[in-house]
Amino acid sequence: MGAVVVEQLVKDFSGVTVLQNINLDIEEGEFFALLGPSGCGKTTTMRCIAGFEQPTDGIIKIGDETVNDIAPNNRNCGMVFQSYALFPHMNVFDNVAYSLNVSRLKSSNPLKKMGIYTRMLNSKLAKYPKDIEEKVNDILEYVELEDHAKKLTSELSGGQQQRVALARALVMEPEVLLMDEPLSNLDQKLRHSMRNTIRQIQQDLKITTIFVTHDQEEAMSMADRVAVMKDGEILQIGTPTDLYSHPQSPFIADFVGKSNILDGKIISRDNGDAVVQIGEQSVKSFSNIEKEDVQVVIRPESIDLVDENSRNYDNYFEGTIQFATYLGSTVRYDIKVGKYQLIADTVYESGDNILDTGTKVKLGVSPERVLLI
Repeated sequence: MGAVVVEQLVKDFSGVTVLQNINLDIEEGEFFALLGPSGCGKTTTMRCIAGFEQPTDGIIKIGDETVNDIAPNNRNCGMVFQSYALFPHMNVFDNVAYSLNVSRLKSSNPLKKMGIYTRMLNSKLAKYPKDIEEKVNDILEYVELEDHAKKLTSELSGGQQQRVALARALVMEPEVLLMDEPLSNLDQKLRHSMRNTIRQIQQDLKITTIFVTHDQEEAMSMADRVAVMKDGEILQIGTPTDLYSHPQSPFIADFVGKSNILDGKIISRDNGDAVVQIGEQSVKSFSNIEKEDVQVVIRPESIDLVDENSRNYDNYFEGTIQFATYLGSTVRYDIKVGKYQLIADTVYESGDNILDTGTKVKLGVSPERVLLI
């Protein structure tokens, strides 16, 4: 019942359209990412799904139910915010139990409500019911925070605070988990660790998850499918490998990974292959399309630095090294080729020589690695 469908979603703010005809069909149990630069509309899309923003037009369904007119607290969505939104005066246990306390208020009589309010103000003054206590302890154990239950959230690391926010969302057993750039406040090493933690939890619970991020590495490493957004529109939806291998626009080719993007013109076709003129040079591509004026996309790792003994390539470039950047496992070369600047990534092994600025090089590219848009 955790499938999410968005049909023709439009959102205006003060007469300015920030979302234009957003259509999504997210399967139950899927990890789905909304990816794009700041201001593209990905968080607004999520807030409309959560109910924090009212759509100007369009339909939002969770399961079989249209939820446009349903309040956020009745949509059965769990939300993890970018800032975590934890209560600093409460300990970890009380933070996680907060939403359970709030849900009990709806169905309690005045006397029980008084006890719940007292517990929410100071848990030392009123005991938790056994079922709430067991449920919170179970989820804290699941996110490996059972030893920190009595600590204030201010005493925790960033990664631990993130897990508290995640536990608070999961303890309500929501149909859909919404996560708004939850890793942006963490350092790189911790971000990588939390990516694995979130993905593992999502797979274990098989909960439909919508993850907002501007970081393409996060989206590509975690999501089953990704929607790339720009200027309030969805440009392409696909698996990470589809987006990387078959981008449908230069923006996606450049945003999802790094690309060399060159202007070209198809000058001939042969059995589905294309020969493209790029400046004073022609290259062969297996990625044939109908139009003549094209943009040629070549990923940096698709360019090989070759010597006279290397195997034959259908496409060669000759250039001059402008910069060499050591990146640990790879070396990135900026290479001047005619009027173009190409980037080539080569695998670095201990003891390899890094080519100096000014070195003349020969580059080889296979036709299947030359994409046309």
